[in-house]
Amino acid sequence: MIGMTDFSALVLCGGQGRRMGGEDKGLVRWRGKPMIQWITQVLRPLTDELIISCNRNLDRYRAYGDAIVTDSDTDYPGPLAGIRAGLAISRHDYLLVLPCDAPLVDTNLLLALIECAKTEVNRPVMVRQNGVWQPLFCVIPKQLSAAIERAWNEGQRSPRELLLSLNARSLDCDANDIRLSNVNTLEQLNEHLE
Repeated sequence: MIGMTDFSALVLCGGQGRRMGGEDKGLVRWRGKPMIQWITQVLRPLTDELIISCNRNLDRYRAYGDAIVTDSDTDYPGPLAGIRAGLAISRHDYLLVLPCDAPLVDTNLLLALIECAKTEVNRPVMVRQNGVWQPLFCVIPKQLSAAIERAWNEGQRSPRELLLSLNARSLDCDANDIRLSNVNTLEQLNEHLE
């Protein structure tokens, strides 16, 4: 069984929230709590290093994590910027990455990702749902930090393409796996309130 010191966790909250009317998605309330709270309450018992990647509302996010990272660029360069920042400060050999807008993730999914990553050293793991890669549900070995930095400096901005180029393995999930449900828009937020 995985112990609390086996991996760091990173929750990505650094986007502009364009599809959410400009709202900071991690702080948008879903079923009475900010979405970030649903994610962190699942993560907190599993890790002793919970990192939040955000570019605004830093003081509010501090209550949910052990560390805060921000993008080095101020023009919202995308989730790979947050992943780089999280890898740079993570203390453990593996970094579990999750988006802030997936409030239905559970412990079983997270432990399955970590266990899958540990079966082959130095390969990232990404969720693949019904054949479609979900790159923001992944585990990245810290050993790949230099390769990720090189790719970034060469212009790579797609987490999916980068992880595939690093020979990512898949953790396959069913098409109807609700744990992977993203709440990306105000319409989806309203649909998921029930």
